[in-house]
Amino acid sequence: MTTAFSVVIPVFNEQDSLLQLMSEIVTAVSGITSSWEVVFVDDGSTDESWARIEQLAELHPEVSGIQFRRNFGKAAALTAGVAATRFPVVITMDADLQDDPAEIPRFLHELEQGLDVVSGWKQVRNDPLDKTIPSRVFNFLVGKLTGVKLKDHNCGFKCYRREVFDEVRIYGELHRFVPVLAASFGFRIGQISVQHRARQHGKSKYGWRRIYRGLLDLMTVVMLTNYRQRPQHLIGLMGGASLLLGFLGLATMAGYWGLRQMEVLDPEVWSPLHQRPIVLYALGALLLGSQLLSVGLLAELLTAQNAGQTRHFSIRRTTSRPSS
Repeated sequence: MTTAFSVVIPVFNEQDSLLQLMSEIVTAVSGITSSWEVVFVDDGSTDESWARIEQLAELHPEVSGIQFRRNFGKAAALTAGVAATRFPVVITMDADLQDDPAEIPRFLHELEQGLDVVSGWKQVRNDPLDKTIPSRVFNFLVGKLTGVKLKDHNCGFKCYRREVFDEVRIYGELHRFVPVLAASFGFRIGQISVQHRARQHGKSKYGWRRIYRGLLDLMTVVMLTNYRQRPQHLIGLMGGASLLLGFLGLATMAGYWGLRQMEVLDPEVWSPLHQRPIVLYALGALLLGSQLLSVGLLAELLTAQNAGQTRHFSIRRTTSRPSS
C-alpha cells in the first residue's frame, strides 16, 4: 500500500489527548507509506491545545497546525484543514481518542477498491444514551430522506479522495452530510465498521440539544441534493397542494350555501356561511398556495441567473483524441 494521505483533525479543547493521539497515528501508519501528514486545526480552543500542536510540529515534520481566532465550528475547521493538505487522499478524525488510528490502513484499503468516500461506522458505541439515541434517530431520518443509507452519518472518522472536497462545499454544520452531498455528485460511497473507544478526557460536545439543528440541516441537504436545479418542483408541489385544498374548501362552501338556500339544510340549525371555520381555512390555503408558487418562481429565476456561474455536475475523468 503506497497511497499518500493527509489526516485532518479538528481540535477544540483537547489538550490532554493530542500527544497520545499523535503517538498512535505514528504507530498506525508506520510501514504504510513515507508520504503522509497530519493537519491539526485548533477551532478556538481555550485550553493549551495550541501549545500541544506547536510541540507536536517541532517533534514531527509531518505535523502542521492551523489556529482559528475563535470557535467557527467543525465544518470550518475541516474546510481549512483540507485546503492545507498536500496529498490525494484525506482522512478526517476526531481528536478525543475515541477514533482508533489503527483503522487508517483499513480505510485506505477500502478506498483503493474503487470508492471515493469511506465512512466509519461505530458498530459498538461507548457513549451515553443522550448521545447514542439522537444519533440513531438522525441516521434513520437521513437514510430515508436522502437515500444514502449509511449506518453512522455522525461518525467523524472518514476517508475521502481529495477531489470530493473540490466539488462539495460545506458550511454551517453540513460536515456530517459530506457523503450525502458527494453521492449527489455521483461519487461512490462505502462504509466500514470501526472500533469506538470510550472518551478518556474532557466531555462530549454532542447530544439532544443538537438534534433540532441537525434536522434543519437535513432539510437543507434534501433541498440541495434533490431540488437545487428545480426548486419549483418542491415549492410548487406544496403550493399546488395548498391551492387544491383551498379550492376544495371553496367548493364545499358553495355546496353548503346552495343547500342552505334551497332549505335542504335547515337555516335555523345550520349557521350562516360566514360563521363556518372552513371559510378561514379555505382562504388561508389559497393565500399560502399563491405565496408558495410565487416563491418557487423567484427561486427558479435565481437558479437560472446563477446557472452559468456555478457548475452543477461532476467529471470523473476525461479522454483526449488521439493525435493524427
